[in-house]
Amino acid sequence: MCSVTRVVVVGGGPGGYEAAMVAAQQGAEVVLVERDGIGGAAVLTDCVPSKTLVATARSANLAALSGQLGVRIDGDLSSAGVDLPYVVERILALAKAQSADIRDRLVSDGVAVIRGQGRISAPGIVQVAAVDSGPGHEFPYDVLLLATGARPRELPDARPDGDRILNWQQLWGLPELPEHLIVVGSGVTGAEFAGAFTALGSDVTLISSRDRVLPTEDPSAADVVESVFTRSGMTVMPGARAQGAEVTRDADGESDGVIVTLVDGSHVRGSHVLIAVGALPNTEGLGLAEMGVSTDDGGYLKVDRVSRTNVMGIYAAGDVTGVLALASVAAMQGRIAMWHALGDAVPPLNLTEVSSAVFTDPEIASVGVQAHLVEAGEIPGRVHTQSLIVVGPDGVVRGGVVVAPRASDLIHPIALAVRQHLTADDLAQTFTVYPSMSGSTAEAARRLHIV
Repeated sequence: MCSVTRVVVVGGGPGGYEAAMVAAQQGAEVVLVERDGIGGAAVLTDCVPSKTLVATARSANLAALSGQLGVRIDGDLSSAGVDLPYVVERILALAKAQSADIRDRLVSDGVAVIRGQGRISAPGIVQVAAVDSGPGHEFPYDVLLLATGARPRELPDARPDGDRILNWQQLWGLPELPEHLIVVGSGVTGAEFAGAFTALGSDVTLISSRDRVLPTEDPSAADVVESVFTRSGMTVMPGARAQGAEVTRDADGESDGVIVTLVDGSHVRGSHVLIAVGALPNTEGLGLAEMGVSTDDGGYLKVDRVSRTNVMGIYAAGDVTGVLALASVAAMQGRIAMWHALGDAVPPLNLTEVSSAVFTDPEIASVGVQAHLVEAGEIPGRVHTQSLIVVGPDGVVRGGVVVAPRASDLIHPIALAVRQHLTADDLAQTFTVYPSMSGSTAEAARRLHIV
């Protein structure tokens, strides 16, 4: 039984709801405050919807290419269209259902779920303003977890209007498939949506300020994805930086497209533009300054490896911390925070063990040490490319990258090897199904055997 009995969680995304469940399991009295809906942006507008859209796009692409596999269906599958309003309606219904399931789980665990905007009004007190203009409430806490997430970053000269100039949370309001979608930003979000809308049938131009797409991923893996993008008909503009975007109008004054201006003075015309240039933390209005809670130069909450801020009793998790913008990391930060605060044994967050995926087609999944650091001589080790595995001089698996369909699943045995300090021989000597994609991981490990 925990000695701390009152826990308040502000923010109902993965960092918040996972923390609330752990705190309730530990016997605490838990209040979770969420403004927009349980699951937060991850469930309602970001991760779950975007990955469902990607899966839909992959299905459309498979249908179009199925004739190459010998599938014969009356009619021309290559001209099959996508009913975007139906797709979006289904996606949002799935997200809403998942949100409801999480809320039901919280309630069944004994968590008090409050809809409202929370802020620290005094030491040990969270004040909640009701979203529906109803009466506010105050909740005392012994432990507070802030998990308020982040929002899309905007360009000063390309403010989203929800019609032609869009951020990734506004795509779900599109009435039809964009004829020509310009995507500004070639990070994970930009690349995923660019690939998805290409597969759905839009002409897509991807504007990348860097010399390649997915600049934070393994270079060889990113090159594979970029080559697939260009072969699929996408226009990729490397080394181009967007300065602003302007809506164009027809003779009747109705919006009919956009013009994106680049810093070199050139222009790109399209029907819509998606601005995907990063995120900003949701820290405004939380009462942080009054409590002396530290933030970094980007406005993110500073936390240590057990999710503590600099103020005793106040923890933080998820995108608001700027640690890694992954739902899995947010959830782990939230769980670690409660285990630590309530006296349970807890290993600190270890980012070298975090596996992540980019849901392009093919997917990229990675964990641990990046191969290009070994190849550049910055980290000792050896690399074999098949399923790409990185091992240290002692043969212990230090990391890996998979570029393939279902890479997000295939990375798991490598992530397990990193976590448990397994050797390449441990992987190589484990049976895999033949034929299977997982067999390539064992084959790569056999190539790394130390004689």
